[in-house]
Amino acid sequence: MSFAVGVVASFTARHHLVGDFGPASQPHEHAYRVEVSATGSRLREDGTLLDITRLQAALSAALSHLEGRDLNAIAGLADPNPSAEVVARYLFDCIALELESDGLDQLQTRVWESAEAFASYTGDL
Repeated sequence: MSFAVGVVASFTARHHLVGDFGPASQPHEHAYRVEVSATGSRLREDGTLLDITRLQAALSAALSHLEGRDLNAIAGLADPNPSAEVVARYLFDCIALELESDGLDQLQTRVWESAEAFASYTGDL
């Protein structure tokens, strides 16, 4: 059993996929929606799993590097492709660095490219 807290934010960026991806192989833009949740089995003495403002700040800092950018030009995203899966892992790595000392068990990042399509990455902290 575990507790979870999460936050949501958005950013806009361009990208294209390299390979046989039809229209997605052409440069295009998304208004991405990002959901981040942290889980843990124990609450702190103050009755919270995590100060949610820490999670918001970590997500905001990670997104500030992506807002308005071409994701194909960002190291860590371009190879092999700046897919939603790769963006989810990239954000996980950025946010995990900020939260690794908070006693959490897992972190999940979910990146929505549209209202119908998302990719996520979940890992231990």
